[in-house]
Amino acid sequence: MINNFLPALDLFLGILLSFLTLVFLIRLIMTWYPKINRENGFWLIVTLPTNQILNITKKIIPPIGGVDVSPVIWIGIISFIRELLVGQQGLIKLAIEKLH
Repeated sequence: MINNFLPALDLFLGILLSFLTLVFLIRLIMTWYPKINRENGFWLIVTLPTNQILNITKKIIPPIGGVDVSPVIWIGIISFIRELLVGQQGLIKLAIEKLH
């Protein structure tokens, strides 16, 4: 059973963490264009999963010199987690190799 679960978990986490990295990267680029209406269309897909997380982060680390660094922080955190779990030498990859 675990032989089937780990590859599926690896794939799911890889896709999820890649999606989150992409969303936070788009959110970072959106900070350069403050006139974008974040309540309509495609931008809503980007803002919904990130608003709460970024609001909490902004309370802990306020904008520095008027620049919001919270998306950069989350890109780093997600990239670290992705590498730790599903990277080439990630924990899940090593567990899959150990089972085979």
